[in-house]
Amino acid sequence: MTHGPGDGVHGGPPPPDEQPDAQPRRQPDEQPRERPGEQPGDSGAALSALVEDSAEDLYEHAPCGFLSTLLDGTIAKINTTLLDWLGYARGDLVGRRTFSDLLTVGGRLYHETHFGPLLRMQGEIRGIALELATADGSRLPVLVTSTIKSGSDGQPILIRTTVFDAHDRRAYETELLRARQQAEKEREELKRLNATLQETLLPPTLVSVPGLDVAAHYHIASVDKVGGDFYDLFPLGAGTWGLFMGDVCGKGAAAAAVTSLARYTLRAAAVYDPDPVAVLRNLNTVLNHEYNGDDPRFCTVIFGLLTPDTLHGGFRITLAGGGHPPALLLRADGSADTLDTPGGQLIGVLPDPDIATATVHLEAGDTLLLHTDGLTEAHTAANSDDDRYGDEALLDFVQALAPTTATAAVAAIRELLDTFGTGVDDDTAVLAVSVPRPTGEQRR
Repeated sequence: MTHGPGDGVHGGPPPPDEQPDAQPRRQPDEQPRERPGEQPGDSGAALSALVEDSAEDLYEHAPCGFLSTLLDGTIAKINTTLLDWLGYARGDLVGRRTFSDLLTVGGRLYHETHFGPLLRMQGEIRGIALELATADGSRLPVLVTSTIKSGSDGQPILIRTTVFDAHDRRAYETELLRARQQAEKEREELKRLNATLQETLLPPTLVSVPGLDVAAHYHIASVDKVGGDFYDLFPLGAGTWGLFMGDVCGKGAAAAAVTSLARYTLRAAAVYDPDPVAVLRNLNTVLNHEYNGDDPRFCTVIFGLLTPDTLHGGFRITLAGGGHPPALLLRADGSADTLDTPGGQLIGVLPDPDIATATVHLEAGDTLLLHTDGLTEAHTAANSDDDRYGDEALLDFVQALAPTTATAAVAAIRELLDTFGTGVDDDTAVLAVSVPRPTGEQRR
């Protein structure tokens, strides 16, 4: 680019081919000379004339702007294209104005503090976005490339600059920025909608069960998609409670619809017949009826019926499993193991699935923990598809916790999930119930 007075770069006048407002070597009415063997009017003569005329015409009417300036920035030569863009006559600029005079205020500042020094240091600078001020006061966005031309002695003598109209590019960038901002706004709105929808699929608070400590946690893997994990704990008649945990195949709105259907079907079926096997069979029937076409939907579910044991204390829990990860039982004596419901098949796949059951007695100090497979399938190492946390690691983890309470167990699982970071690529739900120890025993 050009430099203003005081740049510290000095040189003599421009060479003859860079003199201000230079005229073509051939007069306008001068005819091109015919070459030997060419007949007037044939294609060879036309091509020859085109070649002879093209150099000056290409400079003046090129699809980009050209100008040459002295080292102090004074414009020595400028082509017709750039003059037309700016709305000036040649005599308004050549020998009268500097290149920096054509820039906007911000462009002049950038020219003096960045562009000029870099050009002096490097001898060339390319593709710099600037704005030129036109004769009518409007702004013309341009991309500028400048090169310092040196004489035979190696000393700089002038600066040649090429100017490209960036108006279309600026409009494209503006539209691209607008589209990006709109997309970000829509994404934020989608996040809010997903969060609201997710909240409707989970109980706002877990009910208080006399004689039980209850805790739950839902870990969201991605705010962009609604997960299919669900759980609940709710009262039934005759001093009993129902609890369930499930995981719908897939994510997004379709999975959310199945999640909502499954959650409310389980609650309604438990009121009608609280037997855990009957509850899961009812859910299976509903899913088969609603999703029996080309887009079947299914889920894993574990349903439990909690009944206080008035004779021995604690609670009796009967679980029915439909393809769900087994529950974990943490005993008061410090042991821990899985409470398997082996053979249980996915709910919604077959008309008559096999549903496995297991019954356990929770005594004081015992804790029952339910979870979805987002926990055991979490990646323990970054960018690894093979290093999954796994069932064995989870069992070792809870064995180290026992004996514990529902609240402490869920808190420990939350901390564990946080250690995986982005390795948790699927939503994870955790629900725990425990029978508190007597107050005096807790103190000891």
